[in-house]
Amino acid sequence: MRSDTIHIDNSGAGFQRVTNEAKKVATYKELGEMDAIQLQVLTEELLSLARSIAGQVKASFWIEFENGQADLHLSTKAVLDKEKRAELIASSTSQKNEAAKTFLGWLRDQFQEAMASDPEHYQPSDDILNDLPHGIYDSPEWDGYERSILKKLAEDIKIGIDGENVDITVSKRFNTPD
Repeated sequence: MRSDTIHIDNSGAGFQRVTNEAKKVATYKELGEMDAIQLQVLTEELLSLARSIAGQVKASFWIEFENGQADLHLSTKAVLDKEKRAELIASSTSQKNEAAKTFLGWLRDQFQEAMASDPEHYQPSDDILNDLPHGIYDSPEWDGYERSILKKLAEDIKIGIDGENVDITVSKRFNTPD
């Protein structure tokens, strides 16, 4: 079975529909309470991962559920610098770009990685930092919380980056009556 495809964006539009869709899938597939909660957490952390790494997000989300396995899909377009690209690929189980499986895919991936821009890091001047109360300015670094939760709960995370197209698939097997 395949759920409805829901369009989401960075402002949070569609997020509530996505969480409701995950609940509907859990009910339809007669998941137990803990399994339903895990599906919900995987859904929320996938959305959070995409938003934290990719920045501006306009994406499509859907769930495929067959023979006890749930595959959560998120497909978006994003311009990733080298650092964001590496962070996203590091979120995958294989630590590899799934879109680079063939020789031509690998070659294209190497070219795209070489052409990706270097990250821009803003460092406020000492004058600005001295004017702020101690501890107010934190590093804008991503802490990887979403990645750690996904890796803990999911059995497989696949990341495919081909140009601006980013596809994320999170898979988890559940005990279902079917």
